[in-house]
Amino acid sequence: MGENGYKIKRKKFIPGVTYVPVTAKVFDKEEINNAVKVARDGWWTEGEFAKTFEREFGKFMGVRYVTLVNSGSSANLLALASLTSKIFGERALKAGDEFITTPVAFPTTVNPGIFYGLKPVFIDAELDTLNIDASKIEKAITAKTKLIMMAHTLGKPFNLDKVTTLAKKHNLWLIEDCCDALGSRYNGQLVGTFGDISTYSFYPAHQMTMAEGGAVITNNPVIHRTLRQFRDWGRDCWCDTGKDNTCHKRFKWKMGDLPYGYDHKFIYSQIGFNLKLTDFQAAIGVAQIKKLPVFIRTRKQNYQKLYEFFKQYDRYFILMKTNEKEDPCWFGFPVIVKPTAPFSRTQLTEFLENNKIGSRNVFSGNLLRHPAYKVLEY
Repeated sequence: MGENGYKIKRKKFIPGVTYVPVTAKVFDKEEINNAVKVARDGWWTEGEFAKTFEREFGKFMGVRYVTLVNSGSSANLLALASLTSKIFGERALKAGDEFITTPVAFPTTVNPGIFYGLKPVFIDAELDTLNIDASKIEKAITAKTKLIMMAHTLGKPFNLDKVTTLAKKHNLWLIEDCCDALGSRYNGQLVGTFGDISTYSFYPAHQMTMAEGGAVITNNPVIHRTLRQFRDWGRDCWCDTGKDNTCHKRFKWKMGDLPYGYDHKFIYSQIGFNLKLTDFQAAIGVAQIKKLPVFIRTRKQNYQKLYEFFKQYDRYFILMKTNEKEDPCWFGFPVIVKPTAPFSRTQLTEFLENNKIGSRNVFSGNLLRHPAYKVLEY
């Protein structure tokens, strides 16, 4: 440990010898020093670093409200749960409602709807975008449809022109799963700022990391209120962690069948969870968000280098198609092995592994082929 805190011992990279994992994190002494500061301060649950990150992330995204959670999966759960609040009246999500999504997905994009008794309506993805085929959405909308919830696959924006138009036309909620898409733009606008709610993941594989962590953003104050309630055990009180009586009437409430004066801090108006993160995670995030513009630029550059390489072999691979409206900040570089190629996906994976290069499948492939979903009604 030096005068300016802990220092990082860098490992030497040797081409052909050092294994290249499919994902990795980039950090320096600032992340470590921030986490050490939290440890020394003794306030380990959500605290000042969390508030700082929410403020800075809101500035980056250009949105009014940011709610930090402990993972991207929790962000998706919280986003959908918040829309079940009775405060939304006829628009509140309830068991039996339908939601539009795609089976080319990570499970926790789809699972929250299933948990709440909604019926998923699956629309297939396009092979050269890995995003939902937006031309098929309107035919799938019925009187029971209340929500569109899906991801921008691997950071590539789905057709936001079409999707937002349909959501508005049919009065549907739109949840953008941006867990892979932080920094991606559509028509120059950051994805995540088109829908009612958007979600983010800060797992090490993503555009920035907190080790574990996630965020939910919105510009709607009512949605923000319900997000906080469901995240914080379902309680009606809106005080930040460690704060009390910010309303100056903590013991002057009458709600439900509770007696007048019952402590508002322990009145529950939603059936909620505890999805908060620690200030250790937020402290790492505060350091990471300063680096985010560089991370975004580097990811785009790396993608372009890989694209130029694989383009030479497009007789073997299907590469992703983009248009002039899309400016992805890629989560990874997807390649699809053509059926006519003289090798299989498994053989390609083995070749990469033998050459010390990690790889992975796209999400879960077709989610509906997995055993957990064989009994699912959709």
